[in-house]
Amino acid sequence: MKTRTKALLLALSAVLLVVSTVFATLAFLTSTSDVVTNTFTVGKVEIKLDEAPVDLYGEVVTGDRRIANEYKLLPGHTYTKDPIIHVKGGSEVCYLFIKVTNDIADIEEEGKTVESQIIDNGWTRIAPGIYGKATPIDARDVAEDEFVDVAVFETINIDDHAEVAAYAGKTITVQACAIQADGFSDMNDAWTNGFGSTFPTK
Repeated sequence: MKTRTKALLLALSAVLLVVSTVFATLAFLTSTSDVVTNTFTVGKVEIKLDEAPVDLYGEVVTGDRRIANEYKLLPGHTYTKDPIIHVKGGSEVCYLFIKVTNDIADIEEEGKTVESQIIDNGWTRIAPGIYGKATPIDARDVAEDEFVDVAVFETINIDDHAEVAAYAGKTITVQACAIQADGFSDMNDAWTNGFGSTFPTK
């Protein structure tokens, strides 16, 4: 009896020894991923506005584009005035707006007015003297030393019977602004909620 008991104890000890050895070699399965790093840059919207250099009669002359020209008013005369907005390459998609103050609108040739040209160039009249581009401009894939050009109008056309003397010293001014398109549903939303329906001052 003692012999059987002893044999049983030896057998159990052997089993426990094997089980202990197996558990001693077990380990949890683990894995570690690479580190994911997010680096942020800042988006930008950059524009400039200029026009061709001209003489007093609106004829284009040699030179760089500029931000001011002077004209000598003559009845029935057409002058080159071609303000262009240049959206810098790499700019975010943006809505464009312009503000035009035209002191000589009353003596422009009918059908060839500054406003009619602006409308013909795809601008939408938002308010008196304020226009916007309904389609946003995308310059993201354009090289940073290049631009996307957007025309405003091309000429000033004076009526044949205009009494020009009364308009000496009058001006036409054009100003442009841009706002990111992201976050706005359309041009009107950008104008109303982005600029508060007020043309920004520089």
